[in-house]
Amino acid sequence: MKVLLIEDDKFLRTVLEKKLSNENIEVISAVDGEEALEKLVSTKPDLVLLDIILPKRSGFSILEEIRKDPDLKQTPVLIISNLGQEEDITKGLNLGAVEYFVKAKISLDELIKKIKSYQSK
Repeated sequence: MKVLLIEDDKFLRTVLEKKLSNENIEVISAVDGEEALEKLVSTKPDLVLLDIILPKRSGFSILEEIRKDPDLKQTPVLIISNLGQEEDITKGLNLGAVEYFVKAKISLDELIKKIKSYQSK
């Protein structure tokens, strides 16, 4: 399984990369919206882990691009964000995210388990 991790927080990105790699999941990382769009097209990931607040382009904007692209629109997108307002969650899900996690409310182990649940789909 190949996961594109779009996260600008270096610490969280590094921890997630390590935990996912330990689960034999290939991780490709992007630190901003522009890099994310390039890597989406060049790597065709099986799943996208998407932060919303990013440099250069918001996660919502990236999600819209994914859903417009015929090659990517079926790719599951899991949002992991500090934005926990109901309207942000609703917007993310309405734009096509399959799940929305608030960073403060989910443990890394729970997140890894969720990601792995998409391996067999």
